[in-house]
Amino acid sequence: MKKVLILNGHQYYDVVAKGELTQHYIDTANDFFLKNGFEVKHTHIEKGYDVEEECQKFEWADYVLFQYPVYWMGVPWIAKKYFDETFTQGRHYESDGRSRSDASKTYGTGGLLKGKKYMLSLTYNCPTSEFSNENGFFDGLSLDEAHIATHKTFQFCGLEPLKTYSVHDIFKGDLDLAKELKKFESVLKENFL
Repeated sequence: MKKVLILNGHQYYDVVAKGELTQHYIDTANDFFLKNGFEVKHTHIEKGYDVEEECQKFEWADYVLFQYPVYWMGVPWIAKKYFDETFTQGRHYESDGRSRSDASKTYGTGGLLKGKKYMLSLTYNCPTSEFSNENGFFDGLSLDEAHIATHKTFQFCGLEPLKTYSVHDIFKGDLDLAKELKKFESVLKENFL
């Protein structure tokens, strides 16, 4: 049976970020995984966690789905704190990868979670037109390039990326949640089945 850890990286802010949209994605993913025979564990970061238990969850999981709202171009600070506390335990990487005796071993290759995969699922107020656009806010960066720090955090521990999902214009656009959740499910199918 395939095993997936679903991380809820939402951080509550009254009025603008109460967590309902993130929870819709978490619930959809949970239903998808259970329907398709996955074993599922959850961590809702903001509700608290035990660092040792989180280390064990990463070791247990074949896959990680990290669902979070993008705040100020990155993960909410509570999610960054979670990774600092969980990954800094040193159980998910042997070293930074380099070796004085083997020059072929390079920085970032010491991850111990090799063979595991992760998926980012992002909620954004920013429109999609800002990515991969030389005149856009992100200076031509793709969505994944704009999230290099999050990708590199997982890569440092040995995980491999799956296709990223993102929903945009959540405040200023005409969000059709049912339509977006169908798109999300199609990315889940592509990544996990």
